[in-house]
Amino acid sequence: MAKVKTLFRCSACSYEVAKWVGRCPDCGAWGSVDEVAAVAGPAAAAMPGRRALLPSTAATPISAVDSMVTRARPTGIDELDRVLGGGLVPGSVVLLSGEPGVGKSTLLLEVAYRWALAREERSLYVTAEESAGQVRLRADRTGAVHERVYLAAESDLATIFGHVEQVKPTLLVVDSVQTMLTADADGVIGGVTQVRTVTAALTALAKSSGIAVLLVGHVTKDGAVAGPRTLEHLVDVVLHFEGDKHTTLRMVRGLKNRFGGVDEVGCFELQEDGIAGVTDPSGLFLHHRGEQVPGTAITVAMDGKRPLLGEVQGLTVPTPIPSPRRAVSGLDYNRVAMVLAVLQSHGNLQLGKFDVYAATVGGMRLSEPAADLAVALAIAGSVRQVALPPGMVILGEVGLAGEVRAVTGVRRRLAEAQRLGFTQAVVPRGVDRSGIEMKVLEVSDVRAALRQCVRKESKAD
Repeated sequence: MAKVKTLFRCSACSYEVAKWVGRCPDCGAWGSVDEVAAVAGPAAAAMPGRRALLPSTAATPISAVDSMVTRARPTGIDELDRVLGGGLVPGSVVLLSGEPGVGKSTLLLEVAYRWALAREERSLYVTAEESAGQVRLRADRTGAVHERVYLAAESDLATIFGHVEQVKPTLLVVDSVQTMLTADADGVIGGVTQVRTVTAALTALAKSSGIAVLLVGHVTKDGAVAGPRTLEHLVDVVLHFEGDKHTTLRMVRGLKNRFGGVDEVGCFELQEDGIAGVTDPSGLFLHHRGEQVPGTAITVAMDGKRPLLGEVQGLTVPTPIPSPRRAVSGLDYNRVAMVLAVLQSHGNLQLGKFDVYAATVGGMRLSEPAADLAVALAIAGSVRQVALPPGMVILGEVGLAGEVRAVTGVRRRLAEAQRLGFTQAVVPRGVDRSGIEMKVLEVSDVRAALRQCVRKESKAD
């Protein structure tokens, strides 16, 4: 039988010493050396220079593990459950990041309300950025007041743990993790050490008690989660909440999910009385459409597994200056520049005397290559002052040689367009369109697409 001994190990760098010291001799961290059990036996002999540790719990046969403990519980918000993979798993830690003012606090307050409303359980909302009165005003405005939703305006982690002991919630919302402070770590609020220690403590709380924890995370100017990179490794799910401040559309994207896939996106509309899920987001981008005019084209983008119809607009204005202006909104600037070069080289369009503006409508962002052909036909339609046929959607990636290449998910994209009443489509050659009843026009290159859809010649040719 293995003989149990004790040794002292640094929790920061795993350096081992024979007796307790206040400061780790290796990394210099204070108060990080803890006593652990070690096993002296064959396992230790197989690792020269290392000693085997006595496990706190024995290994369990995988057949004996209860899979019900990781079953997701719906939050009551269908669009959020779609991204989470069915809902919140008890004992999981979810990090929701996003820019200031995008609506993170509004969404999570709604989650806390729906959670308490749907079941006889309590939810605890902890805020360190706002006062309790401010949160109550938001709850009154959005209708998220419930007797089982508890509110605490605290920033000290130990005090928050005390609230958890008193309230005994099954859902804990922390807004935000960068504003929490613990006495167990050095550094200022929001620093690397503080954020890592707070997140690790909240993760340990979730795993030991089965409480689902939702953390709000700040982002940097580049859009990444603020704080150490280990923050994303500590949590189970990382979601990103995004949207244009000038529009009502908001989207939640999954960046990491240990309980499901990350190929789903949830769509929301931020309203005066709260935030609501949008089951058919294509209507947000197309509800304003009227008569087809020159310079517009409709395409279908794939956002995760969800097809979204969006409108691309192009405007060309003659200019006397030798360096014409190129302005892009909602599209990839480099891809638009490439499309302009292809139109001039292979489409017989002289764009050197035109200012070119390209944009999407309704706050939609299109970055995938499938929108290339729609951008090309919208700009060509503006130059030639020809409107595309009504009820037409356009799909295809444009190559530098002028060819139109196939894109993924064409059948799903066309099915969505057909559901919304579109009757025609322009697609690359050789794509799968089985089961589609629309009139489908296959093109091999940009010149063929212009010849079929934008027939009128202009002085710019």
